Amino acid sequence: MTETTPLAKAEAAVTEAENNTVAVQLALAAVELAKAASAQQEPQHQGCNHGHQEQFNTKKWLTIGGLVIVGGCVACALALAFAVAMTAVAIGATCATGCFIILRSMWRDYLRGK
Repeated sequence: MTETTPLAKAEAAVTEAENNTVAVQLALAAVELAKAASAQQEPQHQGCNHGHQEQFNTKKWLTIGGLVIVGGCVACALALAFAVAMTAVAIGATCATGCFIILRSMWRDYLRGK
């Protein structure tokens, strides 16, 4: 019967780790080899280094311009509606203030007995 000491267990673990490290290194080397093989199979594009200028797209710019104009018109209509609504609120507030002043005056006259 062999007795396993902690030292023997540690040595076995180190040996196993060394074996695993070698296996991992071999796997990584195989992956790199596969990458290199696939890179060689893909055709290399040899071309000019200057950028090709895209042609002017009239339809695209007319669409963008039209959308900007429509957006501006909508914003203008909303601003106008807001201005009219605020004018109505101001007129209503002025009328209400006048009514309250007149009613207060009438109430004071009533309380004085006139």
